[in-house]
Amino acid sequence: MDMVIRPVKLGDYEDINEIRRMDGVRENILGITSESFHQSKAFIEGLGRNDHLLVAEVQENGIKKVVGIIGLNVSSNPRTKHTATLGIMVHKAYQGMGIGKKLMSEILDLADNWLMLIRIELGVFTDNEKAIKVYKNFGFEIEGIKKYAAIKDGKYADDYIMARYKNI
Repeated sequence: MDMVIRPVKLGDYEDINEIRRMDGVRENILGITSESFHQSKAFIEGLGRNDHLLVAEVQENGIKKVVGIIGLNVSSNPRTKHTATLGIMVHKAYQGMGIGKKLMSEILDLADNWLMLIRIELGVFTDNEKAIKVYKNFGFEIEGIKKYAAIKDGKYADDYIMARYKNI
């Protein structure tokens, strides 16, 4: 499988929308089944200079398809400009193939060596053991629990607040 990690393009919105709505992804990213293509397109169009999105694109049978996305939103507040929030998702059919790890490596290189970020934070449902393991492998630590953070499968679910710090 040929894969390239590249910046997001406006034309990626259909693949991104498909990933956000699919079973096996939606439950862990705050997506909903009624999310429209328009919402995904508007999200990409609204990206600002503090938003850094990369996608994993594969080519199979001559067709290119986005199968993963990772983003950093760098704080615009002057007192917290050394921090960013991270989000990631990988197409259900492509999970477990190292795509998430490759996306994490690329975005953390950008954060560490180009943006000079000190703190990267994220939220992850406390029952998402696979994601928590990946985050820990990249140096993220659990800082606390956000109780009743979101609705998941008809119940209120808790989030771990995790962060990674770069030594300065």
